[in-house]
Amino acid sequence: MNLSFFRLGLRTLVRDLRAGELRLLMVAVTLAVAALTSVGFFADRLQGGLQRDALQLLGGDAVVASDNPTPPAFAERARALGLQTVTTMGFPTMGRASDVQGGATKLVALKSVEPGYPLRGSLQVADSPDAVAQVTRDIPAPGEVWVDAPLLEALGLSMGDMLLLGDAQLRIARIIVVEPDRGAGFMSFAPRAMLNQADVPATGLVQPASRLTYRFAVAGSPAAVKAFSEWAAIEATKPEVHGVRVESLESGRPEMRQTLDRAQKFLNLVALLAALLSAVAVALAARGFAADHLDASAMLRVLGQSQRAIAGAYTTEFALIGLFASAMGVALGYLVHNVFVLLLAGLVESALPAPSLWPVAFGLGMGLTLLLAFGLPPVLQLAQVPPLRVIRRDMGGLMGGLRPASLAVLGVGVAGFAALLLAVSSDLVLGLIAVGGFAGAVALFALLSWAAVKLLRKSVNESTAPRWLVLATRQISARPAYAVVQVSSLAVGLLALVLLVLLRTDLISSWRQATPPDAPNRFVINVMPDQAEAFQQVLQDAGVARYDWYPMIRGRLLAVNGQPVGPDSYAEDRAKRLVDREFNLSNAVEAPGHNQVVAGQWTPGEEGAISVEEGIAQTLGLQLGDRLQFDMGGVQNEARITSLRKVDWGSMRANFFVMYPVASLKDVPVTYLAAYRAPDKAGFDNALVRQFPNITNVDMGATIAQVQRVLEQVIQAVEFLFAFTLAAGLVVLFAAVTATREERAREFAIMRAMGARASLLRQVQRAELVGVGLLAGFLASCVAVAVGWALARYVFDFAWTAALWVPLAGALAGAVLALAAGWWGLRDVLNRPVVETLRRAAE
Repeated sequence: MNLSFFRLGLRTLVRDLRAGELRLLMVAVTLAVAALTSVGFFADRLQGGLQRDALQLLGGDAVVASDNPTPPAFAERARALGLQTVTTMGFPTMGRASDVQGGATKLVALKSVEPGYPLRGSLQVADSPDAVAQVTRDIPAPGEVWVDAPLLEALGLSMGDMLLLGDAQLRIARIIVVEPDRGAGFMSFAPRAMLNQADVPATGLVQPASRLTYRFAVAGSPAAVKAFSEWAAIEATKPEVHGVRVESLESGRPEMRQTLDRAQKFLNLVALLAALLSAVAVALAARGFAADHLDASAMLRVLGQSQRAIAGAYTTEFALIGLFASAMGVALGYLVHNVFVLLLAGLVESALPAPSLWPVAFGLGMGLTLLLAFGLPPVLQLAQVPPLRVIRRDMGGLMGGLRPASLAVLGVGVAGFAALLLAVSSDLVLGLIAVGGFAGAVALFALLSWAAVKLLRKSVNESTAPRWLVLATRQISARPAYAVVQVSSLAVGLLALVLLVLLRTDLISSWRQATPPDAPNRFVINVMPDQAEAFQQVLQDAGVARYDWYPMIRGRLLAVNGQPVGPDSYAEDRAKRLVDREFNLSNAVEAPGHNQVVAGQWTPGEEGAISVEEGIAQTLGLQLGDRLQFDMGGVQNEARITSLRKVDWGSMRANFFVMYPVASLKDVPVTYLAAYRAPDKAGFDNALVRQFPNITNVDMGATIAQVQRVLEQVIQAVEFLFAFTLAAGLVVLFAAVTATREERAREFAIMRAMGARASLLRQVQRAELVGVGLLAGFLASCVAVAVGWALARYVFDFAWTAALWVPLAGALAGAVLALAAGWWGLRDVLNRPVVETLRRAAE
C-alpha cells in the first residue's frame, strides 16, 4: 500500500467528516474568522468611505483651521500659488423666534460663508422642508439665512419668517439638505444656520472672548496644493503663529472619528478574545482528534506508510479543512459586518464603498494560521506512533511531550498568530494587553492548577471523607497532566467570559455615565460683564438658588519658567494640541467645592498664584512652583503654580484647567459662564434669551440624551459581536470538559465492573466537575479583574475598580458552567454498557 500523502489526506478528510470528528475544529475556526473579518470588513469599508469623501469632508484640498482670523500670510501664499480660497467661520449661539411667533429659542450651529463656498463637494438646498433638493453654487444673500429643517419645527417657524440671531433679524430663505464639509453628526447636536459673512457684524455675536473657529480652505492643482500644505505646516509651527493647524482627514475632524474609534477598540477587543478562545478550543479538539487516531496511524505504519506520508496526509487534511472553515468564517463575517452598519446608522453612512479583498485574504490567512499553529502540532505526532501499538496499546501515547517537528510548527505558528492579532488590534497597547495577558494567564493557570492538584490529595482525609469525595480526589490526582490541561482550559474560557461581562456592565456603564441627578442641565456662556448682575438676578427670581458662576477668560500658554513653549516643545500629541490652542481660564477667591486640591495649597486672594488641574499638569510636565505665562487677549500674565486640583469632568459642573485664586484680573477681556439646573417653568429659556440675546444657552439634557443614543448604538454593535466570543467560550468549555471523555468512560467502566453503583459515580463526576469549575472560575475572575483594570486604565481611559465579589461570583459561575458542559458532553459516559466500553478500550 503506497498512496501519495495528498490522496491519503483526502481519504482521511472524507472519513473524518463523515464521522463528525472535525466538527469542533471547524466551529472554532469559523467563529474566530467570522469575528475578526466582520470587524475587518467594517473598518475597511469605513476607511474606504472616508478616503472617498475626504475632500468633501474637509471642504477643500487643504484647510487651515484657527481660533482667530487666519493670518494674512496664508492667504497671500495661496494667491501666489494660484489657489482658490474660501473662509468660513462657525460658532454655537442661540436662534430664536420673534415674540409675535412665540419667542421660542434653540441652540444653533451658526456658520458664515463667502462667495465660492464650497470649494469641494456640492451644497444641496430645498425651497421648503418637503421640496426636492437641488444642487446650488449660491450662498445666502445678505439679509437671508439658510437653516436645517428641524430648526423650523423647533421654533415654530415657516419659510419666509424671520430668525433672530443676536441683534439681527434674517429671513429664512432655504432649507439645507446636504452640507458637504459639515463632518460627522456625532458632535453636531445643534441644527445649522448659515448666513452671509457680510451679516455677521450686525448680529453683535462676535465678542473678544467668543470661541470661534475659522476655516481657510484652498483648492487647485495637486502640485500647488502640496506646495501650500508643506509651507503651511512649517508656518504653523513658528513661535509667532498661534492656534493654527493644517487639517487632514484624521487630524482635522477628530469629532468625526472619536466615537467610531472607541467602538472600533471595543469591537477589536471582543474579536481578539474570540480568536484567542478559538485557539484554545482548536488545541483541545486537535488533541482529542490525535488521541482518537493513534490506532489508525499505527495501522498505517503496519501497512507500509512512511512517517513523512502520514505527516503529509494529516497536514493536507488540516489545510483543506482550514480553508473550508475559514471561507465559511469570511462569508459569515461579511454578513455580520452589514449588521454593524445597520446598528451604527447615523454614525456611518450606509452607502459605503465595497470592501477590498484584504479582509478576505486576512481571514483565510488567520484561519489557516490558527488551525496549523494550534491544531497541527499534536496531530503531527501521529506520524511517530510505532507500528507495535497495534498489539501493545501502552505504546505511542500523547503524554510524552511534543516532538521537535511539532514544537517547531507550534513556535512558528504561535508567533505568526500573535503577530496577526497585534496587527488586527489596530492599537498596540490593546493588542499587547490582550495577547500578553492571555499568554501570561495560560502560564499562570497551568502553574496554579498544578500546585492545586498537588495539594488536593493531601487535603482530603480518606479515612473520614465521603466515598464520592475520595474517589473524585483520586480521579483528579491520578491524572495530574489531564487535570492541569482541563483546569487551565476552563480558566481561559471563563477568563474571556468574565472579562466580557465586566466590560458589558462596569466598563460600558462608566463609558455612558449618565448625568448625576442634581447636576446642572443648562450651561450659559458669553454673558457680558455689564449683564452679570442682571443675569444672576433673573436666576434668583426664578428660584435658582444653586448655580455655578465663573469668569471665563481665553488665554494661551506662552512660557514655562521663562522658557517659551510651543508644539515642538512636547513629544505627546495631546500636549502639542494643548499648547497650540487657547485655554479657558477662570478666577475665584475660594476653590470650587466640586474640585479636590490634591497637592499644594489654595490660598484665597493670593496674588501671582494659580491652581492647575492635575491631568493637564501631568501632560505638560508641570510641577508645584513652576511659573506659567499666559497671553489673555493681549494682556500677558505670569503666575506660580501653588496647588493642583483633581477635577471630575463627568460631574457636569463648571470646570477649568487653570484658575487664579483671586476675585478679579485687571485689564483682561472676560465673559461669564453659568451652570445651573433650569427651573420647571415654561418659557424660562426663551425669556432668558430674549432678555440677553447675545448669550449661548446650552440645554445639556437634550445633548446628553443624544450622546447616550449614539453610545447605545455603539454598544449594541459591541453586544452583537459579543455573541461570537460567548459561543467561542462555550466551545472551549465543552472541549475542556470532554477532552478526557474516553479516559473517564474506561475508568468508570472498570469501577462499575468492580461493583460501584451508578449513583456513586454520578456523585464522583459532579464533584470533580464542581471542583475543577470552582478553581478555574476563581483563577479566571482574579485575572479578569487585573486585565479589565489594565484595559480600563490604558486603553479606554476609564476610572474603574472591580467589586470584591467578582472572584466569588466567577468561581460559582465556573462550577455551574462546568456542570452544564459536563452534563451535555459526558451524559453518555455512565449510560454506556460496561462491556461496550471495555471492548472499545481493547480494540
